Amino acid sequence: MLPAQRQSRGRSKRRRSHDAITAPGSTICPLSGMPKRHHRVCAESGYVRPGLRIIVRKLKIGSND
Repeated sequence: MLPAQRQSRGRSKRRRSHDAITAPGSTICPLSGMPKRHHRVCAESGYVRPGLRIIVRKLKIGSND
């Protein structure tokens, strides 16, 4: 089925103006001082949020090796 009328360039561009990709946000880890992405584990210290640290020795996350 085809559209009834062709959509104008301006209308298409106005619709696409919200499709731009934004860079992922980052914060500073309070334990190591390294930048980390929101809601992710810090690779240096294993910090996620207050009271939660994750240690994965095989991936060298949170270990001081």
